Amino acid sequence: MGSARGVVVSPEELAAAAGALGAAVEAGGAELPRGERSRAMAVVDKVDQRTSLVGGHTVVALAGATGSGKSSLFNALVGEEVAAVGVRRPTTSTPTAAVWGDEPAGDLLDWLGVGTRHHVSSEAGPGGQVGTLDGLVLLDLPDLDSRELSHRAEAARVLELVDLFVWVTDPQKYADARLHDDHVRALSTHGAVTMVVLNQADRLLPEQVDTCRADLVRLMALDGIPGATVLATSATTGEGLDELRQRLANAVAGRTMTRARLAADVRAAAGTLSGHVGRAETGLGGEERADLVDALARSAGVPTVVDAVERDYRMAAATYTGWPFTRWVHRLRARPLRRLRLDGREVKVSDADVRSVLGRSSLPPPTPAARAGVALATRRVADRAGRDLPTPWADAVERAAAPADADLGDALDRAVVGTSLHARTPVWWRVVGTVQLLLAVAALAGVAWLGLYALAGWLQLDAVVPDPPTVGVLPVPFLLLAGGLVLGLLLAMVSAWAARVGARRRGRVMDRRLREAIGEVADAKILAPVQRVLDRHAATREALRRAAAT
Repeated sequence: MGSARGVVVSPEELAAAAGALGAAVEAGGAELPRGERSRAMAVVDKVDQRTSLVGGHTVVALAGATGSGKSSLFNALVGEEVAAVGVRRPTTSTPTAAVWGDEPAGDLLDWLGVGTRHHVSSEAGPGGQVGTLDGLVLLDLPDLDSRELSHRAEAARVLELVDLFVWVTDPQKYADARLHDDHVRALSTHGAVTMVVLNQADRLLPEQVDTCRADLVRLMALDGIPGATVLATSATTGEGLDELRQRLANAVAGRTMTRARLAADVRAAAGTLSGHVGRAETGLGGEERADLVDALARSAGVPTVVDAVERDYRMAAATYTGWPFTRWVHRLRARPLRRLRLDGREVKVSDADVRSVLGRSSLPPPTPAARAGVALATRRVADRAGRDLPTPWADAVERAAAPADADLGDALDRAVVGTSLHARTPVWWRVVGTVQLLLAVAALAGVAWLGLYALAGWLQLDAVVPDPPTVGVLPVPFLLLAGGLVLGLLLAMVSAWAARVGARRRGRVMDRRLREAIGEVADAKILAPVQRVLDRHAATREALRRAAAT
C-alpha cells in the first residue's frame, strides 16, 4: 500500500494455492490437529465463496480499540454522518458499510453479514485523490476491546472476511497489548493488506506525532510486520485524510487486494499446518526389511519347514538310491513334509480356499522369543520411518507397522502353505537306482547260481553239473554275489552322502522361496502401510509448500 508495486496474485495462482491447502488437509487427515484442519478448510471455503461473488469490490475495514475515533474517521472519509459517534462506549455495535460506485454490492454485503449500508455517489464527499474510490466497500467495525463480548465477536468475524485491514489507534492506546497480541500479531502474515493509522494526531505536537509514529513502527515490527507505514490522521482537522484516501484509491484501482488477502489467509493456514509436518521422510532401508523378513520367517516356522525339506529330501533319495534289500524300510517312515501338511505340489492358494482346500499347516505356533523378535523388527521399521516426523505421524507409522497378530499369523501361514516345496527329481537318483537294481540282480543271480551248485552237490550230481567259470581263482557266482552286495552297500553309502549335500542345497532353495513369500507378506502387511503413511506425509508437506508459496 502506497508503493509503486504491490502484491499481485492471479486468480489461477489463488485457486491453485487453495486447492493445494485443501489437498494438504485431506492427505494429512487425523495426523493434523482437528481445529487447525477446520480453520484451513474454512479458508478454502472462503476462497471459493469470495471468488464466486460477482464484482470487483475491495472491502476495507476500519478496526481498532474503543475511543480510537474509527467512526469519526469513517464519517470523514464518507463525507457524511453515517456512523453513530458519541461519548457513550461502546458506540458501534454492528458493522456499518459505505459503498462507492454504482456496481451492486448486495451479494457481497450479504456474504459479509453487514446489514447497515450507505451508498456513496462518485460526486459525494471530499475528493482530490488520483483515481476514484468507486468499488470501495468501507466498513466501520465494533470495537475490538468492547465490554460487550458480542461486539468483539462480531468485529472478529468480519475481520476474517475483509480484504484490507486499517488498524486505527490513537496516541493513548497505540501500544495497547490487546490490539497487538490478539489481532495485529495474529495477522502478521497479512502485511501486504495491512495499513496503520494513528488517529487523533491533532492532540499532539508535531514532534510528538513523529515520536508516536516511530514507536508504532517499532511495535508493528515486533508484531511481525517490519517497515509498516503509519499514517497520522485527524478526523477533526482533516490532517492525513487526503493521503489515506489516496492509498484507498490505490487499493481499489489495483483490484488485487481481495486475492492478496485470500492468498495471505492461505499462506497463514499453510504456515500453521506446516508446523505439524516434518521437513522430509526417511525411506525404508533394505537392512530393516531384511531383519523384518528374518523375524517373520522365524515366527512362521521357516527353519522348521526347511529342516523338514532336507529330511524329506534325504528320505526320498534313500528310496531311490538306497540298498534295494533295505530301502523298503524308508517307505514305512512318515514323511516330514506330510506330517506338517505341506506336501502339496504347486498349489495355488487364495484367502477363500486356504482352509477349505488345504487347511492350516501343522507348524507349531511361534515361540515367545519369535514373537518378541517380530515385535522388535517392526519397532525398528517404525523407528527408522518415523524418526524425522512429528509425534502424530510417528505414532501413525508405529500403528501401521503393527498389524493385528491374528491377521499377520494367518497371512504368514497362507504364505507357507501356498509355497511349493518340491522340485524335479534329480537325474542321478534314477541313474543310481538303476545301477542298484543291476547290482541286486547280480547278487541274486550269484545266490541262485551258488544255490544250484549246492543242490547238485546234495543230490550227488557233481559229475553232471559243470564247474563254474572263474576269474582268477574266484568263481563267477561268488563274484556276482559278493560284488552285488559290497558294491550295492558302498553305492548306498556314497548316495547317502550325496543326498545330504543335495538336501542342504534343496533346503537353501526352499528357504529362499519361503522367504520370498514371507517378504510379500511383510510388504503387504507392514511395509506398504508404513509407506502409505510416509506418502501421505510427503503429499501433505508438498501441498503445504505449494500453498505457502503463493
